[in-house]
Amino acid sequence: AATAAAAVPPLTTPATHALIMDQDTGVVLFSKNGDEAMPPASMSKIMTILMVFERLDDGSLQLDDEFEVSVDAWERGGWKSGSSNMCLQPNVRVSVEDLIHGVVVLSGNDASIVLAQNISGSEEAFAADMTRRAEDLGIENATFANATGWPHPDHRMSARALAEMARITIRDHPELYKIYAEKEFGYCVDSPANRFNRNPVLGVIDGADGLKTGHTVESGYGLVASAVRDGKRRIVVFNGLTSNAERSREAERLLNAAFRDFEVDTPFAAGDVVATAPVAVGVTDEVGLVIQESITLGYHRRAARDVEAWVDYEGPLKAPVREGDKIGTFHLKVPGSPEVVRDVFAGGAVAKKGLIGRAQDGLVHLIRTGGADAG
Repeated sequence: AATAAAAVPPLTTPATHALIMDQDTGVVLFSKNGDEAMPPASMSKIMTILMVFERLDDGSLQLDDEFEVSVDAWERGGWKSGSSNMCLQPNVRVSVEDLIHGVVVLSGNDASIVLAQNISGSEEAFAADMTRRAEDLGIENATFANATGWPHPDHRMSARALAEMARITIRDHPELYKIYAEKEFGYCVDSPANRFNRNPVLGVIDGADGLKTGHTVESGYGLVASAVRDGKRRIVVFNGLTSNAERSREAERLLNAAFRDFEVDTPFAAGDVVATAPVAVGVTDEVGLVIQESITLGYHRRAARDVEAWVDYEGPLKAPVREGDKIGTFHLKVPGSPEVVRDVFAGGAVAKKGLIGRAQDGLVHLIRTGGADAG
């Protein structure tokens, strides 16, 4: 019964790509094509804004700095483009604070281009800066061709990459991150209806406070969302859905599952003894085997009953054994998660028995086996 249950996926989703991540540890709890590069649409604006947050924190930008709106930004990202925008007009000056709200709350392509052009000189240069910065942060499978998420064959990233961008934003910029929870931004005087955040989780799902929607014909409907419950924060990313309504339903379902169905645990810390190994001709008969790196797991609660653990080594060990000697590998497997492998080391020293001790061992062996066969 346990084997049959383990064969059933603990969580399914109609999304083409999906991932659930624990904020504190960065452990992935669930993944469906989570490391596969995909068109991220406006979800990639999380990195656009992360670049701005970093400059605000290091002092190279101020919230009251003003940037000029280029005709290019207005044409490609404003009303004229027919895409998400914050109603910017060409040749006006807008504060960095308003531009941030325009990107985060209204998903403004015009605001994204204005920030990119004024920070790096051009949107292309800003995109290259984002790609380099993602690499510096250790984020894999993230390449940027623009600041907006507009369809481009070179603008690709994985669900894991988006989750890591969100995690870094929340961890390193907690005060600025609060902007993601704002449900309205009334900058558009000429179109007051264009003031609402498109994120379907805000004010609807318990503990939800961000982050970003995305939609193009190429990508389908997607979302990067985060919520906190009982002191735990989880990040959910999915993409490839067919409608806004389906996105809203899946956001609620996956966020609830992230807290209800999954656990994060550290069963073994660095220095813990995970097993013992017998030692031949040693002053003691066995030695503890320790790991030097902690093991933190994320798993579906149903999978906890089917955990497997084992140590691979050639034994019995033969004395002398030195403390810290590499002995073999420790394996921990939870259904639905990648196998965890750690090197194991001797947790103590075992000296070799002297001649008398070895002779005594031989005598005991003879007595137990009835002596040698005289033929």
